[in-house]
Amino acid sequence: MAHLVYRVSPPLTNDDLNALMTAAWDDHTWQDFQPVLSRSLAFVCAYHEEQLVGFVNLAWDGGEHSFILDTLVHPEFRRRGIGRELVRRAVAEAESRALKWVHVDFEPHLQKFYDECGFRNTAAGLIRLENRQI
Repeated sequence: MAHLVYRVSPPLTNDDLNALMTAAWDDHTWQDFQPVLSRSLAFVCAYHEEQLVGFVNLAWDGGEHSFILDTLVHPEFRRRGIGRELVRRAVAEAESRALKWVHVDFEPHLQKFYDECGFRNTAAGLIRLENRQI
């Protein structure tokens, strides 16, 4: 396999990110990511021959907490350590900015992956606002 290149917060088009998400997720619908990316602390991209094959977003609360979001790798490039390297670089970016915490929410089948990335389970609360009934 050709060499992969990782870049922190490179110029990124909606078309490139939507193409990756469409390949990675069955239910993805096209969206404008520029409002999200413009408010991110950073995002890390993996490229194979200039094709975007991996992505992770690092959101920030403006204080000492950051959040890993949307970790994804193109299906043809999975199981090669790309996701782990994306997360490692996002965590390093948070450290370089003197943040104290990196949070991540994930589905149960990703437990081992995030354990291997150094995350530990904690008690947390969550409320879904869409279609909420009180």
